[in-house]
Amino acid sequence: MWQTLTHFPLQPYFAFLAGGILLNLTPGQDVLFATASGVKGGPRAGVMAGLGVGLGALWHVALAALGLSALIAAHAGALLALKYAGAAYLLYIAWKSWNDTGAARHSKTATSGWDALRKGALTNALNPKPILFMLAFLPQFIQPQIGPAWQQILLLGLTFGLTGTLITAGYGYLAGRAGHAIGARMGVLNKGAAVLFAGLAARLILED
Repeated sequence: MWQTLTHFPLQPYFAFLAGGILLNLTPGQDVLFATASGVKGGPRAGVMAGLGVGLGALWHVALAALGLSALIAAHAGALLALKYAGAAYLLYIAWKSWNDTGAARHSKTATSGWDALRKGALTNALNPKPILFMLAFLPQFIQPQIGPAWQQILLLGLTFGLTGTLITAGYGYLAGRAGHAIGARMGVLNKGAAVLFAGLAARLILED
């Protein structure tokens, strides 16, 4: 493993890093989830949602490194099951947000961050798109001459996960600051977050 880390060419690595950062900066399901979490629960919840998304990304990296992502992608039924499970969970979160008036927000401050972390991790783990992304993007940067492919997938996947976590958490924090500034209207913000969560569920189901 150490040899793979030290011998990986810098040029393809930095090309991968730049491409990954650009992809992470583009608002997708992870960013929208952290943003909605920040609007609903404040800066801490937004950051913790981003960290949770990062934990979910580690799950996908592990699947890719073990070769399980290819097995899942080869079975349409498995991808479909993941897609519907993820959409159902997002709809559940949307329902909870819609019915949350924000009145009990301050009494739940200590746990809201951990709740956002758990939801972020589960939402990302149940999203089949990272599986397809890992299979499509990472192999382009594999260097067969320097070591086992699984070690390189692990290196690149962890790099992508780290940058994605930082960027997503940043989005969540900024959304939380904006939501915190108008915290007196948390009932309205929660319903807005619920619409976002429901929209993510619809997007997950409808997109190929």
